[in-house]
Amino acid sequence: MTFTAAQIAMLINGTVEGDAMAAAGSFGKIEEAKPGQLAFLANPKYEEYLYTTQASVIIINNSLELKQPVSAALIRVADAYTAFATLLNTYQEMVTQQLNGIQQPVFMHETAKVGSNVFIAAFTYLSENVEVGDNVKLFPGVFLGNNVKVGKNCILHAGVKVYNDCVLGNNVTIHSGTVIGSDGFGYAPQANGSYKKVPQIGNVVLEDFVEIGSNTCIDRATIGSTIIRSGAKLDNLIQVAHNVEVGTNTVIAAQAGVSGSTKIGNNVMIGGQAGVVGHIHIADGSKINAQSGVSKSIKTPNTAVTGSPAFDYTSALRSQAVSRNLPEMEKRISELEKLVHQLITEKEIL
Repeated sequence: MTFTAAQIAMLINGTVEGDAMAAAGSFGKIEEAKPGQLAFLANPKYEEYLYTTQASVIIINNSLELKQPVSAALIRVADAYTAFATLLNTYQEMVTQQLNGIQQPVFMHETAKVGSNVFIAAFTYLSENVEVGDNVKLFPGVFLGNNVKVGKNCILHAGVKVYNDCVLGNNVTIHSGTVIGSDGFGYAPQANGSYKKVPQIGNVVLEDFVEIGSNTCIDRATIGSTIIRSGAKLDNLIQVAHNVEVGTNTVIAAQAGVSGSTKIGNNVMIGGQAGVVGHIHIADGSKINAQSGVSKSIKTPNTAVTGSPAFDYTSALRSQAVSRNLPEMEKRISELEKLVHQLITEKEIL
């Protein structure tokens, strides 16, 4: 499907410079795009490609001042990256909307309820009392346990497993291989050195507009709910333990782990491979650097931390700068010690 620059501009509230009838039918990176493709420029370090690219249509920021003529039709917007993301979302919706109906073989318990305009791929399993909302897409190998509720406009990719009693809100996306509602890591140590399993009878709640990456595990609560609040985005390969709460619009990067009963605030950013211990609170707006180990609560909103154990980001940078200077400092101290020793010796002689 092909769209003109004018049509694309209408979708993203942009203004066309150049040929408004220039057409694009696919997407391309600005440094590699071919005629008939749409590209975007948001990062200034790629500006050189703006003047050499073969793309037919390019989305750029309103603030960008051209240094030389551009052959492509330009669409100026407030934020090129966001506008491009909007277009990609629109394209993806067009593709997924074409998926409809129930393939075979599928197991659907007689008590399961399915909304309208759904797509249920082959080898999907819907257990007792499952409820699936309108416009949901379930790809091959999805498993929904007893009493699972899936809201409207959700997409569960191949191999997603949702255990009993878990609840998904509207517009939730879960990528392949992710497990929602597996048992929390709860064991009571015994006198003989063994461990007795503590039954995990809670559930997981994913609120609206949550997106979970591939091969992530979110454990069910021991009692109550593990909760991922609306708009939160979790990357691939993340472990979220039982009774954790992740706040609204919080983002967590790959290979991070959050231990049990920790409460993470709203708009928090957690870098890759970071670890957060259990039973602590992370204040709203906190930023946790990659590979940090957070061992105590972050109580002040909008605090940035790094290191293991994690501490204030700015202080950590100062400490690193001092550490780099230690060899030179050692040399200077040694020279000062020799000078002091020489002065003492001279004084004794006098």
